[in-house]
Amino acid sequence: MAFSYPKKEKLKSKKLIEKLFSEGKSVSIYPIKLIYLPTMLPEEVKVQCGVAVAKKNFKSAVQRNRIKRLLREAYRLNKAVVFNNTKGKFAFLFLYLGKEIPSFKGLEPKMKLLLEKFNTLPHE
Repeated sequence: MAFSYPKKEKLKSKKLIEKLFSEGKSVSIYPIKLIYLPTMLPEEVKVQCGVAVAKKNFKSAVQRNRIKRLLREAYRLNKAVVFNNTKGKFAFLFLYLGKEIPSFKGLEPKMKLLLEKFNTLPHE
């Protein structure tokens, strides 16, 4: 369980994703922006998370998919930061804002910083 990212934690609901963009609050550490929204989720899940990369910046689907894979991996390794320190349930959407393909070594520390920054915010 420590480093898993099971299906039930993946953000799939179109309604919830639309609500995130319309009502969600955001926090960012370049090149990642986190849009979050306190929400109702199934009992056993604290956070549902999705990732997105702008088609405007990366025309190639292969490049977008690679960046999304890196974002998911960075989140998976650092999600304990959020799970252990927050009360309530959230929907997360990570947006990649950069214009070049990142390396995992560059992305992972930024993800950690972003999740720690999220923890310092008031959440109600």
